[in-house]
Amino acid sequence: MTQLQVILRSDVDGLGKRGDVVEVSKGYARNFLEPKGLAFPASAGAIAQAAAMRQARDVKDAREREAGEEIAKALVARTIEIAVKVGSTGRLFGSVTEADVVAAIQSQTGIDLDRKAIHLDEHIKDLGSHQATARLHSDVQFPITLEVVAAE
Repeated sequence: MTQLQVILRSDVDGLGKRGDVVEVSKGYARNFLEPKGLAFPASAGAIAQAAAMRQARDVKDAREREAGEEIAKALVARTIEIAVKVGSTGRLFGSVTEADVVAAIQSQTGIDLDRKAIHLDEHIKDLGSHQATARLHSDVQFPITLEVVAAE
């Protein structure tokens, strides 16, 4: 099988990140990567361009990691309170979702997160203390303590 060097224009799962020079089969490059605009053939000039792309990616990655660490420092020490409607038996109407957690964090701390960065093992359906996990960067993952209380 003939191999071909290509430069990735964007992240490709299982292959590499934007700016990486990778070797793939000619068919994979010709039939999948190039038509979708995910890669282009590597030449001497393009390899230099790829190095610049990698350097820009590394700088952006470092900035995102630092921002994630700052947010982690602010949120790990706090308990986020979420007020929900409950029935006479103490059961919640509905459940607390990732979007509810993000809204509570925004209102209580002013920190704006994407709901996809928050992970609950399952939606919260009862009052009390719970844990959520925030993943803001591949290197920045931390727990968030939630206190679900009855709304007055």
